[in-house]
Amino acid sequence: MEQHLSGYRIFYAVARAGNISRAAKDLYISQPAISKAVGRLEESLGVTLFTRSSRGVSLTAEGQVLYQHVSNAFDTLSRGEHELKRIRDFNIGQIRIGVSNTLCKYILLPYLKGFLEQFPHVRILIDSQDTARTISMLEQQQLDIGLIAEPRMRRGLSFLPVMQIEDAFVCTRAYLDNLKIREGEGADLFTCGTILLLNRSNMTRAHIDAYFAEQGIEPRQVLEATTMDLLIEFAKTGLGIGCVIRDFVKDELSDGSLMEIPLAAPIRKRTIGFAYQPAYATKTMRRFIHFCFPS
Repeated sequence: MEQHLSGYRIFYAVARAGNISRAAKDLYISQPAISKAVGRLEESLGVTLFTRSSRGVSLTAEGQVLYQHVSNAFDTLSRGEHELKRIRDFNIGQIRIGVSNTLCKYILLPYLKGFLEQFPHVRILIDSQDTARTISMLEQQQLDIGLIAEPRMRRGLSFLPVMQIEDAFVCTRAYLDNLKIREGEGADLFTCGTILLLNRSNMTRAHIDAYFAEQGIEPRQVLEATTMDLLIEFAKTGLGIGCVIRDFVKDELSDGSLMEIPLAAPIRKRTIGFAYQPAYATKTMRRFIHFCFPS
């Protein structure tokens, strides 16, 4: 088919014009060259595409069949060119971002708000999932960028740090007071209390489980949730002691609706940032990165 592409273009022009001389003028090609190209195409396909008369040319039945397909193909190409022009003129592009629900709500959305105010025609696609899935999709080039906790193994990914986060254990004053009344003032909170954690598929849970192992902490009663928002709401309701990201409960800690449980040893901080593959960064992606990191 490749060797016929120029012939199809000439065939299309002749069919539309109904006249070889007019098609030659439209294509800036000589009439003999047009006739020769049509003849070669007819010979290679083994059919007659045009009937000739003194008034011009008209399509045969076989020519009509071919014209329908060629016309659709050129219409598709024309739409593609038009779409590319729109992308160029309106800065239209697309970014597919992988991020957890929690990081999306508390960190990503402010970035997106500012970016879309500056580039309103960019299409944003969000894949809401855990960090492990986001990293896997980045490696397979199924995502443009991911907002994740810094991975130990980069695997060819570039990582741009945004902020550090620190996990904390929080609960209501009423829950803590009632726990001490029931279990005694000196009771170990992690042994006697209900500990609210993310489920084991989450990398934050793995981080906290590692902390428990290091400190010799073995919670006896664990209530799992699928999202950080649920953990926060569970803790505010008084269901137990929730392991949450301190920055995400600043208001609750400030107004007293939650209180932080002091720890003998602090939990290691984690760095949150954008990860991507530089080799596959599109123009829109580079624009987004420059917006997030202007310096």
